[in-house]
Amino acid sequence: MDSLELSNRIFTLGEESFPIKSIAYHTYDSKLFSAVRDALHDDEYEELKESRLRVFLKFKEMHFGWASRLVHYMLCFQFNIKKKYELWSLVGADPMRFSLIEFEQLTGLNCEYIENLENPRCEVTNEMATFWERIGVSVDAGSSSEQIIRALKRCQEWSQDDRMQLGYLVIFSGFIEGRKYSSATRASLARLVMDLDKFENYPWERVAFKVLMDSLRAKDFMKFYIVNGFIQVLQVWIYYALP
Repeated sequence: MDSLELSNRIFTLGEESFPIKSIAYHTYDSKLFSAVRDALHDDEYEELKESRLRVFLKFKEMHFGWASRLVHYMLCFQFNIKKKYELWSLVGADPMRFSLIEFEQLTGLNCEYIENLENPRCEVTNEMATFWERIGVSVDAGSSSEQIIRALKRCQEWSQDDRMQLGYLVIFSGFIEGRKYSSATRASLARLVMDLDKFENYPWERVAFKVLMDSLRAKDFMKFYIVNGFIQVLQVWIYYALP
């Protein structure tokens, strides 16, 4: 990147914000993870673990340790750049980039470009309406983590497909969207779960990356802040960036 583009940091050297509290986030919800583990049969859970979205469950199962102070300092060492979906931060004397490319390398998710990424065409069928009703959600709304947990507690007699759909909704709500426990996810994307193969192979890399970057760009690092999305991958990037 041109050195002129990296001439301004968001904080002057020596005036970086020191964290008063840990950065809060909504991913890695223990209640949500425990609920899906208890609800799915062993073979169903193994199928979820071997899917293209397995990276999220692996982070949870490895008991990934959150280093809030490290992530906060790296965010405060950012350069003020024009590109909305890139983050450049100073590591020692060298600027390091966090972009869609690095996000893909660390997660291995599908990064294919498609039109209307966040508003895919998905016909509302009777089957979809019935499934949404079983979850306890209007077909025009996306489910929240709270609603998914309630559904997981009563899904033992459901069909295997219905249970797997709930399993994938756990990943979507709890990791990709990573919003507040009671906040609805986006119905336009949640509806994709009605076709499990399509859902698994959707370009979630781009969706998850955008959720995270949009959330970070809206934060005031001088105050306590809560980040939406899969922020854990940012910490892994920092480990790779450190000398």
